[in-house]
Amino acid sequence: MGFYTERVVPRIVNVACGTKSAVPLRRRVCEGLTGEVVEIGFGTGHNVPYYPPTVTSVTAVEPSDLGWRLAADRVAAAGVPVRRAGLDGQSLPLDDDTFDAALSTWTLCTIPDVDAALREVRRVLKPGGTLHFVEHGLAPETDESVRRWQRHLDPLEQRLFGGCHLDRPIVELVTAAGFTITELDVFYEKGSPKTIGAFSLGVATSGSLSEE
Repeated sequence: MGFYTERVVPRIVNVACGTKSAVPLRRRVCEGLTGEVVEIGFGTGHNVPYYPPTVTSVTAVEPSDLGWRLAADRVAAAGVPVRRAGLDGQSLPLDDDTFDAALSTWTLCTIPDVDAALREVRRVLKPGGTLHFVEHGLAPETDESVRRWQRHLDPLEQRLFGGCHLDRPIVELVTAAGFTITELDVFYEKGSPKTIGAFSLGVATSGSLSEE
């Protein structure tokens, strides 16, 4: 990774993901989290204040050392133990069937091999464990003009924001990894351009890998 990716992008993300408009979405996506939680793409810890009291511990997966340092105050103020374990969501150094829930917020857009990352999340979840997610991605099929703009702007988005994609079909990716979506809200974020504001917020359940 170069200087821009290592030293600049985490600061941009810290500001961009710390907006007031994100707070209601963070509250919603964290509702129902319980027990031991693995959070992929922990970033600078903006979800920490919204962990419900049912959470007993959080294992954070975060590739950026700077991002983890920027999260220090939030981690210190957390009401539950938060530890960093692993840098790469595509290869988690965690045991099978360990976690009760997983959390992903605006992360699946950036991970290079998102299919591998989702399979890893499913592997480390206990059977019946839940994945809570809020992500931006490909606009609905009814908005083909928005989709065209997303595909057109995607190379620029990747360069400016550390590999972030505008056009990933989030719901399809989650289900293709073997999850069953039990709650889903697909919408445009108010006040955002549709190219970056096509959001999916939901909960998906993991079955046992041995069932496949």
